Amino acid sequence: MTEEYAASRYEEACALLPGRLRAAAMAIDRRQKAEAEELRLRITRPLHLALPQGELALPQTRVTRSDLEQVLDRATEYSRYAAAETLRHGYLTAAGGFRVGVCGTALPSGGENEGVRDVSSLTIRIPRVREGAAQPVLPELVEDARPLSTLVLSPPGGGKTTLLRDLVRLLSQGGPLCPPQRVALVDERGELAAVHRGRPQLEVGCHTDVMDGCPKRLAVPMLLRAMTPQVIALDEVALPADVEAVRAAAGCGVTLLATVHAASLRDLEERPVGRALLACGVFRRAVLIEGRGADRRSRVERLP
Repeated sequence: MTEEYAASRYEEACALLPGRLRAAAMAIDRRQKAEAEELRLRITRPLHLALPQGELALPQTRVTRSDLEQVLDRATEYSRYAAAETLRHGYLTAAGGFRVGVCGTALPSGGENEGVRDVSSLTIRIPRVREGAAQPVLPELVEDARPLSTLVLSPPGGGKTTLLRDLVRLLSQGGPLCPPQRVALVDERGELAAVHRGRPQLEVGCHTDVMDGCPKRLAVPMLLRAMTPQVIALDEVALPADVEAVRAAAGCGVTLLATVHAASLRDLEERPVGRALLACGVFRRAVLIEGRGADRRSRVERLP
């Protein structure tokens, strides 16, 4: 991923901002544009950039309620009704694959959240496709021309989603190590493929079917019945119900790819969901992502 490409994605994200905030965000240097991971808007606070080294406040950018409303209007193309389902879960996906996290006053009803009013903060995440990110580890994740079930581990913000997306792309398109695979991608939070109006905004391969905005426990059996996948990919396994979805898929003989928050295998084993994942006996490999930014490296460990 070149600095020019990374900076251009940042500038695309800035198009969601109102004029005065956009001008301030565009005034930073090119290196910072390339490094920025998120734009964070909090009412009455300055606009912040999330950089690998921490958040940077931009001067004279006090965020108003009108600013927040304008961002939502632009992100939904002035049709919030069309984005109502994902807004119930606290986010929406804008054209270009930009995920906008929404925080404010929840509207509970019958044990479910019906939406968010009095929006108080927004986070615009800047996804960048790093084609080739998974290439160095791929040879260790394939055996006898078949991909092995694999966990991808890192702390939050460590690059799990980016690596999983590229792994899905590589397996979907096929290559010398294995033929093209039918991949079913469960994109519960809209971060892997960033589907907008039915079309993935980020490259996930030509043999990939995406189930967007659906909990893993519901999506996995639907995909098994409807799409006959060879590989199922899941992002952010964090709940006991997610582990049950993993068990259900494994029982049908498909390869599983999943990400989970953990700094190491030992850290994973100390977490209830992590212990449950390892106890399934499904996963054969773990990819551990270490470092941040340009120093980020991935290594593979065999699982018993």
